[in-house]
Amino acid sequence: MRIEAWVFGAVAIFLIPVTPIYWFMSHDPTGFAALILTFFLVLMIGGYLALVARRMDPRPEDRRDGEIAEGAGELGFFPPQSIWPLFCGLALVLFVLGPVFGWWLSIIAVAIGFVTLTGLLYEFYRGDHAH
Repeated sequence: MRIEAWVFGAVAIFLIPVTPIYWFMSHDPTGFAALILTFFLVLMIGGYLALVARRMDPRPEDRRDGEIAEGAGELGFFPPQSIWPLFCGLALVLFVLGPVFGWWLSIIAVAIGFVTLTGLLYEFYRGDHAH
């Protein structure tokens, strides 16, 4: 977490001189306010990451003697095959095409999307891959 805190700290330091320079060159109140808010947002995230880094043990990438193999581990569970993402994508395509061809198509797509999302979420509770 220390590296991430340093990255956000560097962006905050970068925004300190950029914000007044932007104001004097453009006199745009919207962009100036956005840069100020961005500075505080980056500062808040960097401060949070710095606090978390002090409370936890250093990760391999935070130490100078850290090895790549130390960071290896389980990345997660990936299903072997599933047909549901295809149908979820098709439902999304129908939903997006709804305003083009008629709102009735979006209503049908929401119903199909509800069924396909339910199938995607519950695919490991029945069939060959049931837990």
